[in-house]
Amino acid sequence: MLTFDKLMKALQYLNKYFYKYRTKLFLGFLITIVARIFSLFAPRLIGNSLTAVESYLKLEAKDIEFIKNILLTNILIIIGTTLISGFFTFLMRQTIINVSRFIEFDLKNEIFWHYQKLTQRFYKNNRTGDLMNRISEDVGKVRMYVGPAFMYSINTISLFIIVISYMLSIAPGLTLYTLLPLPVLSFTIYKLSKVINIRSTLVQEVLSKMSSYAQESFTGISVIKSYNIQNKVFSDFEDLSEESYLKNMSLAKLQAWFFPLMILLIGCSNLIVIYIGGNKYINNEIEIGVLAEFIIYVNMLTWPVAVVGWVTSIVQQAEASQKRINEFLKEKPDIIDGKGVKCKINGSIEFNNVSFLYPETNIKAINKINLKIPAGSTIGIIGNIGSGKTSLLDLIVRLYDPVDGIIKIDGVDIKKYSLYQLRSSISYVPQNAFLFSETIESNIGYGLMSAIFKDIVEASKKAAVHKNIISFLEGYKTLLGERGVTLSGGQIQRVSIARAIIKNSKILLLDDCLSAVDIDTEEKILKHLKSFTKSKTTIIVSHRISSLRYVDKIIVFENGEIVQQGKHSDLIRVKGYYKQLFEKQNAE
Repeated sequence: MLTFDKLMKALQYLNKYFYKYRTKLFLGFLITIVARIFSLFAPRLIGNSLTAVESYLKLEAKDIEFIKNILLTNILIIIGTTLISGFFTFLMRQTIINVSRFIEFDLKNEIFWHYQKLTQRFYKNNRTGDLMNRISEDVGKVRMYVGPAFMYSINTISLFIIVISYMLSIAPGLTLYTLLPLPVLSFTIYKLSKVINIRSTLVQEVLSKMSSYAQESFTGISVIKSYNIQNKVFSDFEDLSEESYLKNMSLAKLQAWFFPLMILLIGCSNLIVIYIGGNKYINNEIEIGVLAEFIIYVNMLTWPVAVVGWVTSIVQQAEASQKRINEFLKEKPDIIDGKGVKCKINGSIEFNNVSFLYPETNIKAINKINLKIPAGSTIGIIGNIGSGKTSLLDLIVRLYDPVDGIIKIDGVDIKKYSLYQLRSSISYVPQNAFLFSETIESNIGYGLMSAIFKDIVEASKKAAVHKNIISFLEGYKTLLGERGVTLSGGQIQRVSIARAIIKNSKILLLDDCLSAVDIDTEEKILKHLKSFTKSKTTIIVSHRISSLRYVDKIIVFENGEIVQQGKHSDLIRVKGYYKQLFEKQNAE
């Protein structure tokens, strides 16, 4: 009926879930068979009742009580079997639809977990709205396939097999005439399904565009308002909405053909049954009850046949959605997890001829760096924008891997450490600090999930943010907006520092995380950090020389290369970038 191999190619990914819940699905299948068997009692008994009445009318000695008993018995059996069929139909829905929710749960978790394993390149190349759409809208379409579509398919197939088998057993010739419209039905579904698949994919793609555009607009709402471009943004969104409307209408118009066509074909079957069956009855080839039975059977098949179109539409949409999901599930992380090293990390870091370029732009961020950082030392990194400072930290935490050279921690290639082992030993405060839409307490506690409130307060004090927090009405229970917008830039940075401090890792990476605080607050934080980092390897990236006053060694970056290194007292005596920056900031 359908090109099964092509249709199921993307959906074959779900076979592992069908296998996982095979017992429940098999039970649902058996319940469906039982429900359909009991549903067939009514037509047969109605046919028998009509035949009995016809026989009674033809008899000269009319035993009215006997006929009444037959009719009453048939009515009671019809009521009983209908109730039993309804009960098993309820069980069928509870079994199969529940499985679809389990599979939806598993699939969403699998996608989300896979998203977390993918590297920075993936997130730079894909829009957030598209990621969200695939884990929500697309999974929803797939759930309709593993739930309602699967259930109605079993229901339809079992009903067809049982009903048609019985029809053939009582009137083979009439059955064949009745089924004449089915080849037309099959061909129609085949042709329409191919177009539905294409249009469903287009609908999901434009929905992803809308989600991405809306998400970016909400994130950048302050920019939109400050530049007074609301009309432009609304106009662009309206264009996307119009595109979505047209594509959805195109799909809906095509889907609208299914039900009328199914009803037309069933109507044709009814006419055939009445005409052919009527002639057979007139010629005494069949009883009146058989004719009545066939009319009921044909109408019993009306809903399943109509559902074939609906189910086919669902399957086509699910196939298109699963194809989109599979595209991301097939993405391989650029960072390969290491097998793990038995010894604990102490914190010495070594760069051996390390180079790195961003694959998206081919811009070389690091060029043949050689650098040794002893365990427990504090290193400052300074340089102009785009000189490679942040890239160096990203390489240490393995957000990226170098294209050349080796990075070692405690003399071991960092690629040999498991990502969990490596990152558990590093506290990283990125340049653009991120806070979750949770309480301040929770945001700090993410650094150490086992931390108690006392630890959170202590970390906040070291980050010089405790006084700010307790000044809020809800204190540490203050709920932050998305991206921490209820805090100032300096407060966001200090909460992020507190989160790194509470983790208490052997390696501490601070990427220009004091840029938004004033000099006095910076002084307090640096004093706390000086005592806190005595036994830790610390790398502080900064544009301010004042932030590097306590470090053991300063590294000056320019165009991805180390151009100067040494102590502050030595570098200010040597002509170069550092001395120029020192004199400029001193004058300011």
